Amino acid sequence: MATLRIERLDGSDSGILLLGLERPEAKNALGRQLLQEITEALASAAEDLSIRVVILHSLVPGVFCAGADLKERADMTQEEATAFVKKLRGTFTALEYLPMPTIAVLEGAALGGGLELALACDLRVVGGQARLGLPETGLAIIPGAGGTQRLPRLIGRSRAKELIFTARKFGAAEALDYGIADRVTDPGKALESALDLAREILPNGPIALRAAKEAIDQGLDLDRLGGLNVEEACYAKVIPTEDRLEGLAAFKEKRRPMYRGR
Repeated sequence: MATLRIERLDGSDSGILLLGLERPEAKNALGRQLLQEITEALASAAEDLSIRVVILHSLVPGVFCAGADLKERADMTQEEATAFVKKLRGTFTALEYLPMPTIAVLEGAALGGGLELALACDLRVVGGQARLGLPETGLAIIPGAGGTQRLPRLIGRSRAKELIFTARKFGAAEALDYGIADRVTDPGKALESALDLAREILPNGPIALRAAKEAIDQGLDLDRLGGLNVEEACYAKVIPTEDRLEGLAAFKEKRRPMYRGR
């Protein structure tokens, strides 16, 4: 039975891809099958120019993702555990490097690898009763799927150290205050809010969105001059597009532009 539901929206929401975690018996814990299904879905999405926004959410009430499947992990040899975490890290990196905007929807628990999964997305919409945390040091390990790198880049070194060192759980309000959450909603409304956010993104030029994401993500790893050079290279990608000419024409004619990703 599949543990990831893939849904492409149509009509006015055409361009939105929903990836729904659906492993209720394990609270969406990241086991071998779910990880493989996520890996395959991301590889397919990366090559699909018709996808403009990816939303990652849970179909299991009360939980986004409880983290790694520790029951499955307990039966692994050291070599198998090392290989699994390496694949986990690689899959989350593939999510981070998807060319289109990505949004994680967090309702309920998002712990350990579950929070690391959300951190690999561009934006996070969090329900009011969500519980987040990186509890790995309490299990005598460390976040191993990018948490030690993405969290400090997002919220700063000291705050990331405090959350990782203490292994404590925290709620939506603190996630918003720290900058982990981009939007906080009433409980049960996070997916609706994420869809509204995606609908704000959809009308904009898809090539421009991909170029903007590339410029931000690559530029932040460089000094200011290097970042400006990345921005220049990304801007050069939008200059020859039909979409850019359509944007100018629509502005002149006072109408809504119709971008086609060309």
